[in-house]
Amino acid sequence: MSLFVASNLADAHGHRNPLHNCVAIKARYADGLLKVYQTGDAVINGSDEDFLYGGNTDPVVRVGDTVRRLLQPWSPRVRELLVRLRDVGFDDAPYPFGTDERGRDVFTYVPGEVGHYPWTPAVGSEAALISAGRLLRRFHDATVDVAGRWRGGWRWPAREPVEVICHNDFAPYNCVFVGDQARGIFDFDTAGPGPRSWDLAYALYRFAPLTSGRHNGAPASSYVQGTRARAFLDAYGADQQLRIGALNHVVPRLTALTTFMREAADGGDENFARHIADGHLDLYLADIDHVTAHTTEWIAKLVE
Repeated sequence: MSLFVASNLADAHGHRNPLHNCVAIKARYADGLLKVYQTGDAVINGSDEDFLYGGNTDPVVRVGDTVRRLLQPWSPRVRELLVRLRDVGFDDAPYPFGTDERGRDVFTYVPGEVGHYPWTPAVGSEAALISAGRLLRRFHDATVDVAGRWRGGWRWPAREPVEVICHNDFAPYNCVFVGDQARGIFDFDTAGPGPRSWDLAYALYRFAPLTSGRHNGAPASSYVQGTRARAFLDAYGADQQLRIGALNHVVPRLTALTTFMREAADGGDENFARHIADGHLDLYLADIDHVTAHTTEWIAKLVE
């Protein structure tokens, strides 16, 4: 039962539970979506749950005003981060509520439009770009006091020099927009201590976006990409040194991503093996070539 048929079931459910001939399926429509609640004699646990589209790894579901996802070894540290953010007045991230009866992490649901591809005009607007730069700056500033002390417990090791807690996947698809304003960040699974420039590098790659043109919504020219990169860094309040550092980190950041994908797939991770088979690795390699070819041009634009 594919997620394209049942809104509350991920593709992985169908792979693990193939249907045999002459099995009756019971389902109902809710809010225009089909939800399966029984196959044969088996009642689907969580038939009141909506599978959230766009996740590339573990399934994430919405239950009312909460979001549930599988517990991970780094979950305690992520929950600690989210509590810390709320304590210092940063309320644009989910708040953790512990675990549910199935042992899953429970977070508040952040309402709004997620910036999936292809972008809507609002998500692709300059106003959205600027608001995202300001949002990332506020998030980083809220973590300065704990970044140096919280070096362990994350999915990935700390990256030196530690200045802030990096989100490490700050992109439109991990932000919530209200109109043309970025109003929230979610999915902190890859967060960890590191330099501002490392996080900014990936943010520029995704928001400018600094791509070869194979991404949906990519600007038509390197000139437009450079202009959007400058607007993002202006909104963040980056000085000249940080601007140059962020641009120079884009290729190393993407290279680290491709290395991680290969190692994960070689280690038996089916999600990343599928991503590679679907051409994601080739896309990143093409983007690395594109960024390499235009970094000098973009840096000149950022500091002019």
